[in-house]
Amino acid sequence: MAVLSAACATSGQTQTQQADQNTNAPVTLSFWSTGGDDETATFQKAADLYKQKHPNVTVKVQTLSWSDAYAKLLAAATSRSGPDIISGGMTWTIQFGVKGAMVDLRKHGLDSLKAQALPAQWESAISPDGSVFGVPLDMSTLALYYRTDLLEQAKVEPPKTWEELTAAIGKLKAAGIKKPYSQDWGNLDWIGYFNYLYQAGGSFYTADCKPSLNTPQAEQALKYWVDLYREHGAPTATVEGADALDTGTAMVVAGNWIAKGIDINKPKLKDKWAMTTIPAGPAGPTTFIGGRAIGVTSFSKYVQTSTDFVKFMYSDEAITAIADEARKRNISYIPPRPDKIVNGSVFAPEQAQVFETAIKAGKAAPGCPGWDESAPDVTKQLQSAILGKADVKTALTEAAKVMERNAG
Repeated sequence: MAVLSAACATSGQTQTQQADQNTNAPVTLSFWSTGGDDETATFQKAADLYKQKHPNVTVKVQTLSWSDAYAKLLAAATSRSGPDIISGGMTWTIQFGVKGAMVDLRKHGLDSLKAQALPAQWESAISPDGSVFGVPLDMSTLALYYRTDLLEQAKVEPPKTWEELTAAIGKLKAAGIKKPYSQDWGNLDWIGYFNYLYQAGGSFYTADCKPSLNTPQAEQALKYWVDLYREHGAPTATVEGADALDTGTAMVVAGNWIAKGIDINKPKLKDKWAMTTIPAGPAGPTTFIGGRAIGVTSFSKYVQTSTDFVKFMYSDEAITAIADEARKRNISYIPPRPDKIVNGSVFAPEQAQVFETAIKAGKAAPGCPGWDESAPDVTKQLQSAILGKADVKTALTEAAKVMERNAG
């Protein structure tokens, strides 16, 4: 099987070299983009700009919904047929690259983009052996959104630490606020736990990709997170962040993508809400950084042209084109370059500052073998602790077993 795979990869590379050598012939690149249609439209603007500079190259961006993108991309990777360029979850290109379906972008000089990317996010996209099967395409992160009127009513300042958060919840309850705190992005999910884990000084894996949930830091983090639900009343039912604020929740942890829509979709909240970074733990203010990775398939006939387009997505002009279109469509876009988060942001200046601060101290999903397969079962174990079906230590032990089994 290994020989067959290697032969297929070699054959695909030969086709690529032949196709790219005829540089004057019209080239159409297929780019499968995980996300919504509005996001596809923003990336298409960069593709159209690329065509202005390379008239013989057309890049067609196609939407894959988050619900079925992984399955479709995995099918393409397995059958070695499909798009030239893909984007999806930060660690997906690693999984597909291990199967021989992605180009190691180091061979085309794209490891040079590391100097422009956020180190933590770059590390997440890179294989443990150093292969660069994908590079960050954009970023997403979390913030603490809060109702200014409700916090003023309870004489509470926005919490900056774990201790201040639980104290604020208590004061809000005492002031008659029935819904002091909730979590949107990551509620009952590994992403929600991620923040507390790293804020306690823990991690899912060691630097050499050994599962590392059997630690005092992991236990401290899970106990605090569980207590938010079981002692402090955080709801296990997830309510979208803007809806939570609109229905009287005082503080909610949510993604950056709700920031631009609150004033428009919830006009009664105008001038009654603000945002800050999520509270820090004993080891610091780490916040989860998500986003998408972009890479080139090994079965593309136009690897050289495709890698050149991926590199173009890091240029000032491409980022500006994407941000301009995102602003028109009122959608969030945080570029993969930290120097562009505030400069040219689609957000209000004070919002962009919050996201920049969060991202500077952020960490991204582990790029370790087996993580994508493990994440759903790890989430189930975390939920068992929150729902009182297992104690903290047992849940973490069982989660670690899953990760060890999938690590190969």
